[in-house]
Amino acid sequence: MNAAQRRDHIHTQLLSAAAPLSATALAKQYNVSRQIIVGDIALLRAGGCSITATPRGYVIPAGGGMTVQLAVCHSAEETREELYAMVDCGCTVQDVIVEHPVYGQLTAALQLSSRYDVDQYMERMASNDARPLSLLTEGIHLHTLSCPNADALHHLREKLRQMGVLLEQD
Repeated sequence: MNAAQRRDHIHTQLLSAAAPLSATALAKQYNVSRQIIVGDIALLRAGGCSITATPRGYVIPAGGGMTVQLAVCHSAEETREELYAMVDCGCTVQDVIVEHPVYGQLTAALQLSSRYDVDQYMERMASNDARPLSLLTEGIHLHTLSCPNADALHHLREKLRQMGVLLEQD
């Protein structure tokens, strides 16, 4: 298999993958180095493929549904419950965004779709003694969400209001 064929195969895999695919796993599968896979992903992106890098690997965001950004504010201790509320409503938490006074907008990819994903994320945060980006902004942050439909989004907004974390314009 040549490099172009490998990139085609990787693209097809990403389109049909139910979970993120890591560069390490792809490298083992194609018997190449991780750096070769990273280069392949860069070339696929340059060719117009919408590939997102997450902490767990590469994904191609699914079409359909609706994408929205919600502003929230809460303590670090409330993070798990906030994320559970989002995935329990059927939404995928694509990222977290904070506005930094010096660096501007800081965005971190999350791609969380289930309680399992949330638990894995929280475990990684704890095992690395990492702090949420929202600590930079006293708890205020945005999440980009993929919601399956307007009902799921409405239900999520209600849940976040009940929790007292949703920030809304007056």
